[in-house]
Amino acid sequence: MLRSVDEIIGYKLHADNQDFGTCEDVLFDDQWWTVRHIIANTGSWLIGKMVLVSPIMIDQPDWKTRSLYLSISKEALENCPAPSADEPVSREHEKKMYRYYGYPFYWAGPGLWGQAAYPAAVGTMTTDPPPAAEADDLDESESDSALENHLRSFKKVKGYFIKASDGDIGHVEDFILDDDTWALRYVVVDTRNWLPGGKKVLLSLHWVKSIHWLDSTFEMDLTTQAIKDGPEFDPRKPVNQEIETQLYDYYGRPFEKTIDKAIQRHIANPFV
Repeated sequence: MLRSVDEIIGYKLHADNQDFGTCEDVLFDDQWWTVRHIIANTGSWLIGKMVLVSPIMIDQPDWKTRSLYLSISKEALENCPAPSADEPVSREHEKKMYRYYGYPFYWAGPGLWGQAAYPAAVGTMTTDPPPAAEADDLDESESDSALENHLRSFKKVKGYFIKASDGDIGHVEDFILDDDTWALRYVVVDTRNWLPGGKKVLLSLHWVKSIHWLDSTFEMDLTTQAIKDGPEFDPRKPVNQEIETQLYDYYGRPFEKTIDKAIQRHIANPFV
C-alpha cells in the first residue's frame, strides 16, 4: 500500500513490547529513492546518540495505531554502534550497524535491498554479511559513487523548490512510499505560492529530470501549464491504483507501478 512519509513522522516505536520512542525523521538514499533508516527520538533514554531503525527491523506495523513493532530488543538498540546525534550517517557507520545486526548490506546486490526486493525478506535471511576484511576488499573495487551512501533527510528535503521545464511551480510537501519496499514513488507538490488559489499535486519520481542539491531544487520533465491543469491531490484520500492510473493517463505517460534498478539509475545520473 502507498503511504505518506510525513504521516509516519511521529509514529510510536516499540521493542520488547515497550515504547522506546517515536519517529523523528527518515533517511532515504537518492540513488534508489528508498527509505533506509528511521531516526528515533528516544526522549531521555539515549541522549546524545542517534538511534537508527532500519525497515528491516520492522516485524509488524500497525498503521491504525501509528505504531511500528520491531523484531529486535531495546538492549540491541542501545548497544548498536551509531554516530552521535550531531554527526551525519556515513557509509562506515552503516557498515558497522549492518555487521552488528548480521544483515547483508543493502547496497551489495541486484535487488532494492541487496539480495532481496523487500526489507522484510532481508530480516529472514540467514546469510551473514561479508567479514570486515572481505567487505573492505569488495569496497575497493567499487567506484567512488558506489561508496557514497547518498542519504538524505526527509525533513531537510521537504520544502525544496519544484521547477517545471519552463518555470517555478511549487515546493516539496511530502513523498508517497510503498510500505512493502519502503521505496518512494511520488512527490507531493504544494503550488500555493505559485498558482492563484494553489493546490497540491502528485507527481511521479519517474518524471524528475534532475535535482540540484546545493540549490534545493527538483526539476521536473513537465511544463508549468501541465502541472497547473493536473488533477488535484487530496492527502485525506489513499493513493490507490485508480488514482495512479488517472495520474499517468492525464500526463500521457505509461503507468509504471514499480521503479526498477535500471530506471533508478536513469533517474539518479542527472542529479547534481
